[in-house]
Order: sequence, then structure tokens, then C-alpha cells
Amino acid sequence: MIKEYRRLFIDGRWVEGQTGRVEPVINPATEDAIGVAPAGSVGDTVRAIDAARRAFDDGPWPHMSPADRGAVLVRMAELMEKRHAELVDLNIAETGCTRIGAETFQTAIPIAHFRDMAERVLPSFPFETPLRPHVGNGIGQGVVLREPIGVAALVSASNFPLYLNLMKLGPALAAGCTTILKPAPSTPLEAFVLGEIAEEAGLPGGVLNIVTGDVDAAAELTANPQVDVVSFTGSDVVGRRVFEQAAPTLKKVILELGGKSANIVCDDADLTRVVPGVVRDTILHAGQGCAFLTRTLVHRSRHDELVELVTAALAAVKVGDPAEPDTSMGPLATAAQREHVERLIATGVAEGATIAIGGGRPAGLATGYFVEPTLFVGVDNSMTIARREFFGPVMIIMPFDDDDEAVRIANDSDYGLAGGVWARDPVRAYRIGKRMQAGYVTVNGGGGGMNPDGPFGGYKRSGLGRERGAAGLDEFLQQKTMIWGVAGG
Repeated sequence: MIKEYRRLFIDGRWVEGQTGRVEPVINPATEDAIGVAPAGSVGDTVRAIDAARRAFDDGPWPHMSPADRGAVLVRMAELMEKRHAELVDLNIAETGCTRIGAETFQTAIPIAHFRDMAERVLPSFPFETPLRPHVGNGIGQGVVLREPIGVAALVSASNFPLYLNLMKLGPALAAGCTTILKPAPSTPLEAFVLGEIAEEAGLPGGVLNIVTGDVDAAAELTANPQVDVVSFTGSDVVGRRVFEQAAPTLKKVILELGGKSANIVCDDADLTRVVPGVVRDTILHAGQGCAFLTRTLVHRSRHDELVELVTAALAAVKVGDPAEPDTSMGPLATAAQREHVERLIATGVAEGATIAIGGGRPAGLATGYFVEPTLFVGVDNSMTIARREFFGPVMIIMPFDDDDEAVRIANDSDYGLAGGVWARDPVRAYRIGKRMQAGYVTVNGGGGGMNPDGPFGGYKRSGLGRERGAAGLDEFLQQKTMIWGVAGG
């Protein structure tokens, strides 16, 4: 066993769950149990909500200065950095991500963004903005205050557990909210590490509560009137359910949902730069990323060339034990997710698409939730595989004849999370990117990595609200206008 947590973290203490049961956490590469986590209940969720409510209404956290809150968050970031190697190993075992992915996207980047929120964004954020003097019945002046919304329910997903947990916790805590964090059932262990870190860093009791539980426990978070805001990451189907459950209490909802994002490759693009990106978005964490560019649209004159290059690159991908340093792709998160991907692959074939490579389970890997890196060609954008999210290592490549058609195909989707454009002429690429209905677009692969200031979120069924940087912080604040008069005489 790597980690065993038998208690929930509520009101600053480790407490027994009402059921008294624990559930195994399964390594998706080996199908062995690598830890246990408590089986939370609706009653446990209510206890956590009550603790967060008391901490917000009566505790110090919402009233502390941004500098004082930031100091606690910096201590948390420092403790995460000290436990970086441990978190990497835990992430590999819990999610099946490869070592290089676990070290960077899964661990180093979210910790860096959390520290950036505490050290740079929070101290410079305009919590008080003066209004200009107003002349009417006398002279008035005032300020706009940004204050914490209140109790925040943070419901995370399994694909990037530490990243998603910190993208929610960082701004919520910086804003002065108190929180209940509910990790995904298959990846709870990294969340409980954050409870240990919060305790050691001196976060006041009740400011961070960590619970597990089934669908009923999750519904309690979204429906309970003591919760003021819900931040959810997951599928659009569940996202709609969260929205419906939150509606009767008119609480704010932040949704980071699915994607079927398009990558436009123009006729003048440098394919030696394009191919690594196409392959990365196919195999990175076995394709389990909502913002991965899984529909590659290429100018017809370059279609066959790109297919040949991508096919050759995917053939060289090593699929296997993610703990091995030379493994390029690990397993899917659960057996159920593998079945979903395999059903969609079968649907693609039944609807007339052609598998250029992959489509099955890798040879020699009888254990673990593995699927081969798969490339579909001969795809029409009306096909199921062009419209539904695989959340697995499957790429489709489709041709277009001109820029207008490329934009039309890209935007012909229920989703609008991310997008990409490749062209030697950066002005042309920029103009195409402006026409894409997506919340996060890269031009020629972007640059500098994941910018912590770039708001992240989607159009259409990809969600509501934004994460990262000042925009992410602002989601957990509400505005108050205060006006005062200038006495005469």
C-alpha cells in the first residue's frame, strides 16, 4: 500500500466517517489496490458543509488581509514542493499517468500556479476600486468592493487530480472563501495529502474540508442552501445535472466540462512541428484531457502527408507501465472508461470511418486498462466519433479545402473549450484563431507553456466561468458598491 486514509478531513480534524467503511484505490496499470480512502456519506458531507459555514460566518479567514491569507497559501505551496517526489509517485500509481506527465502537468505546474496565485495575483488584485465623484443631489463618492462569496463546494475530476484540486482551491482560498473539496472517487488520495499540508501550514479549521462519497453526497453539495458557489469539473452530462440541482437555491455555478477541440493545420504549416503536437494530444495521459485537440483538420493538399507522419509516430509509442521512465503512454483511469472508448471506436468503424492505426488493446498487456493509440481517417464531422468526447487515446484527421471551411468544421460542435491553428503566416493563423468558438486557442503551438494569467474555460457546452489567474480569483468574489456623501455647510 502506498497511502491509507481511513478518516475524512472536517473542521481541521481527521474524523471517522459515518459509515466506518473504507474503499480500495486501484492502480489502473496493475489493477492492484495501492491505498484506501474512507467511504463518505451524505451525513459526512453535511458535517463538512456545516464546518465550512461556521468558518465563513464566524471564523477569521474571510476577514484576514490578502497578505495574511497569501502567507498561509505560500506555506502550503512550500510544503507541496517539499513533497513533490511523493506526489509524483502517488499520481503515477493513482492515475496511471507516465512519469514525465506526473512530474510536469500533474504536479509541478499546478503547484507553481498555486504559488503564483498566492505570491503575485492575490497581492495585486483590486479588492477595492474607487469610483469617480458623482454630482447629483450633492456630491457623492464611493468604492466597489470585491468580497468572498462564501462557502465553496469544489468537485474535482479523476484525470488531473492535483491540478484540478489546486486550480479550484487556489482562487477559492485566496478570495477568502471556505471550502469543501470532493475528489473523484477513483483518485482521492492526492486530495487527502492536501489536508495534511493545510493542517501543517496553519490553515484555520473549517476553511478546507475534504470528503468522499457517492452520487447522493455530491448532490448534497450542489443542492444544500448553505453552499454559495459550486465549482465542478467533469462531463457536460453531469455538469447539466449540477446546474439543475443548484438552481433552486440560485447559487453560482462554475463548470469546466468536456471538449471536442479542433486543431487547424493550414496548407503552409510546418508539419515537423505539427506532428509532435498531434501525437501529444493523442497519448498524453492516454488522451484523458478535456482540452486536448482531438479533431485535427488539415488542408486537403497536406492530408495524406500528415496521416503518414502521425501514423508512423504513433507506431513508435511505447504503451505500458507508467512508472517506467521510457513509457510514453499509460492506461485509462478505469475499466468503465476503457469500455466507453472501445464502444466509440466500434461506432466509428460501423459508421464508415477507417482506422489508420490502433483500435484495440496492446499486445502483452493483459492487466491494466490499456487501449492502443488510435487514429481515424475518412471521418465526416457528422459522425459520432467527430462529435462525442472519447476521453481516450483516439485522434481523428479530417481534410478541408480553405480557411472558411476549416473554421466552419471547427465551430460545428456542441463544445468550445480549446482550439489550435498552425500556419507559417502568424497573422493568418491569428485571424483564424479569432474566428474559432473556443475559450483557449493556441497559435503555432503556443509558447512558454501554460500561462497562469490566461483565463481557462469554454464556450457552449464546455462550461461556465473561468479558471486561472485574476479571472479565476474573481469567480469566487462578489461585488459590493458603497457610496457616501460629502457633507456641506
